[in-house]
Amino acid sequence: MNVVAIVGRPNVGKSTLFNRIIERREAIVESEPGVTRDRLYADATWNGKVFTLIDTGGIVPGSDELFDKAIREQAELAISEADSIIFVTDGVDGITPSERDIATLLRSSKKPVTLVVNKCDNPERDLNASEFYELGLGDPFPVSALSGRSTGDFLDNVVEPLSEGAADEDTRLKIAIVGRPNVGKSSLTNALLGKDRMIVTPVAGTTRDAIDSILTYYGREMILIDTAGLRRKSAVHENIEMYSVLRTMRAIERCDIAIVMLDAERGLEHQDKQIIHDVIEARKGIIIAVNKWDAVEKDHKTADTFTKELHDQMAMFEYVPVIFISALTKQRITKVVEMAEQIQERRATRTSTSFLNDTLLDEITKTPPPSVKGNDLRINYITQVNTEPPVYAFFSNHPDLIPDSYKRFLERALRRHVELEGVPVSFIFRKKNRRREDE
Repeated sequence: MNVVAIVGRPNVGKSTLFNRIIERREAIVESEPGVTRDRLYADATWNGKVFTLIDTGGIVPGSDELFDKAIREQAELAISEADSIIFVTDGVDGITPSERDIATLLRSSKKPVTLVVNKCDNPERDLNASEFYELGLGDPFPVSALSGRSTGDFLDNVVEPLSEGAADEDTRLKIAIVGRPNVGKSSLTNALLGKDRMIVTPVAGTTRDAIDSILTYYGREMILIDTAGLRRKSAVHENIEMYSVLRTMRAIERCDIAIVMLDAERGLEHQDKQIIHDVIEARKGIIIAVNKWDAVEKDHKTADTFTKELHDQMAMFEYVPVIFISALTKQRITKVVEMAEQIQERRATRTSTSFLNDTLLDEITKTPPPSVKGNDLRINYITQVNTEPPVYAFFSNHPDLIPDSYKRFLERALRRHVELEGVPVSFIFRKKNRRREDE
């Protein structure tokens, strides 16, 4: 996953530029300095390159204010994770002492930096950009984030060092252990790698955010992506949260199967739901591992009760398996690996077209789609067009009118006939006369 960070002192237009690049309004834009306190993340694309854009708070070098220190530390964390950096300055104010300090920080990072001089609303103001050569960060790009003037020129420079995102040719199963901080990710990783019958060899991670291990389990080699543990200490709790979120995003993108760890004593929390949603959105295999089960199983709550409570809170994701473990006592930890292998096998399996049509068309006949806008909807043909993740194509006379509620019915019907536990799936709907293109 390519990461681009926007940095600069307060009130130079970073959030406006962020919104301009992602082409929607997500960052809060106010004239009051320091409005952007937390990191904002969004996916963006330019010239065919996809990247995650980070909007950071304004850096105030040398300030002893706790708030300023927090923003500075968060920005430094974003810089450490970034593959390319956008340094935003103000063409009206000119170079300030803060920007000289930030430029020093950026030069020492050895990262590709694109220097943007904002608020250049006309060609006359473009002349103001020339003084920014003094910062030693290459050619300055005069732009107007507010109007979008000249933003395309600097984006070409931003994405130039980014990777094309070519598919990873390593076919070994990749398992990521993810979850919010302090749920026991490092304990599970260490427990798995410490088993006598598992041979582990450390290998360099393909990204800076994780150390991968080669795990040989009964002769089957796989890669364990470890997102646990930070490379640095942080005095500000929110900074650890930000760093954890970014590492989790990268791990999910790289893995085949994500093991989402929950704390049995705390149950399902908001951040857990977000991580589960991110895994499913990425269409990766998923297992929920409830850790510290040894601490609560002596109480009145049973595994069945806990699982029902989880599924009640995630009604659309009942296909996600739940396993109860203790990383501390190593209870059922090898079962997690076995489940991951089984789910990956399901992700890679192609269901025959004849089976899909024989089973699902019968279900559709019994429960046909509703009429929409006076149109009788029909689904005539079904085929699987991709694996890892599985993608199914439904051919209809009015594919654009199929309601979401009926799509959910189709997914439930599919899962009744095809073993897809732990496997998110995708549906596409096409005009029926195009079906032969996908056979």
